[in-house]
Order: sequence, then structure tokens, then C-alpha cells
Amino acid sequence: MMVNLSMYRMGGSGAGGVRWIGALLVFFLLGGCATGPNANPGDPLEPFNRGVYRFNDALDKAVLKPVATAYRDVLPGPVRRGVGNFFGNLEDAWSFVNNALQLKGQAAAESLVRFGVNTFLGLGGILDVASEMNIDKHTKDFGHTLGYWGVAPGPYLVLPLLGPSTLRDTVALPVDMMGDIVSNIEHVPTRNTAKAVRVVDNRAGLLRVTGLLEEAALDKYSFTRDAFLQSRRSSIFDGNPPEEESLDAVPSQQDLARPRAETLNNSGVSGEERAKP
Repeated sequence: MMVNLSMYRMGGSGAGGVRWIGALLVFFLLGGCATGPNANPGDPLEPFNRGVYRFNDALDKAVLKPVATAYRDVLPGPVRRGVGNFFGNLEDAWSFVNNALQLKGQAAAESLVRFGVNTFLGLGGILDVASEMNIDKHTKDFGHTLGYWGVAPGPYLVLPLLGPSTLRDTVALPVDMMGDIVSNIEHVPTRNTAKAVRVVDNRAGLLRVTGLLEEAALDKYSFTRDAFLQSRRSSIFDGNPPEEESLDAVPSQQDLARPRAETLNNSGVSGEERAKP
């Protein structure tokens, strides 16, 4: 199982992050040359993506999963919940900005209130007081914002170390990095430690899910891709995505010929004559 997309914050911020994303896009464009005629329409870079997936999966099994397992087994549940709450609280600050950019007044206000309440009453976000007060969480990033304003997702991408993404969300990463509070911590050791803890905590939260995936999925790559794209689309439309046009709805040449045949069959010719070859 590859690293979750939320782990993009491992990367740098500012100009360094922009250069890094630019280099990735060059690789994606080069990888597009390897696509074949039978490629999935939503995944034209599948040969390249599968290679990156295998790299991520090997790295996860060798390093991240064992560390996350030890993290889960050693730290008590309340401590791990506190860590998750802390990073979730920082996430609410950036969600406020993106909800505001999407002109979602209530969601933006609730995100801001959540951040304030949990910061000042929840010991810096360790306690999720806002949820106990029934203040809804509205997690949004800049990729959500671009999608809300009509930017198409583009092809599915698997980012090295970062996992599932799309072209639109990859382009949005530099902005998300600049809006990430952890990435903007000036003290480098503190920043790197916070990023590492966040990655491990995120991965520990996925241990059970990835365990079930390894047992059930015949093709983990395809399952991960389809689940990610469906989940991402749903979250961009706040759980109510419009219906997608099915390829089955496009009439075939045979279907296009049927109305003409039916017209001939119903043009006053007797049933006996219609039955003749």
C-alpha cells in the first residue's frame, strides 16, 4: 500500500517545492509516451504509475509500515488520538482559507471556529473540543478549490513517496505546501520532526484498512486508483457529486441504425411482409 496523499507535506515548501513539483510533471509527461491503446481512459499514464506504485509499495513495506506498526503498538490510544487531533487542528486553518475561496461561508466560519476553540480550549489542538461541541469539520485543500471552480482533474497520477493524486491536485501541491503550518515552521529540526510524526501517525491510522486491502484486492493498484478517484470526486462535491456520463450511454453504430429500421418496419407494411428477408 502506497503512502497516502496527505503525506505530501514531507516535501519542501516555497521555491524548492515548486521546482520539485515541476520535475515530477516532466517525468509524468515523459511517462505518457509509454501508454498503449488499451489504457484506462482515466489513467493514460498507467505503465508509469504502476512503476511508481511498486516503488512506493516496496518502500512502505520496508520502512513506513513497520515504523507505523511499532508506533501503534507502543503508544497508548489516547496519546495517538491527541497527535491526530493536533495535526487535524492545524489542517482546519488551511481548510478555512479554501472554504472561503469557495465562497462557502458556513463551512469557512466553522473551520475558523474549530481552529480557535481547539487551539485555546483544547490545549493547542490535542483535545478535539470543537467536535464535542458539534462543530462540523470541513477539510479542504487547494486541489478541492480548483475542482470547485471547474478545473478538471486531468489524468490520474501516482507521486513518488506521496501516493495517489491527479494532475490538478499535483499542480495545487505548491500552494498547499505554502499554506501548511507545519511546512512553514522556521526551526528546521522541529519542522522535520513534526512532518515525520505526522506521516507515521497518518500511516498508523491506515494499518487496518491496508491490511484488509491486501487480503481482498486482486489488483491493489486498480482498487487503490478507483477508490481514490471516487473518494476525491465525492469530497470535492461535498458528498453529492453529479452523475457521470457512462460510456454505455453513447449509442453504437448498430444502435444508430435501429431507429431507421424500426421506421421502415412501422411504415404501413404488413406484418407478413415485414417478416420476409
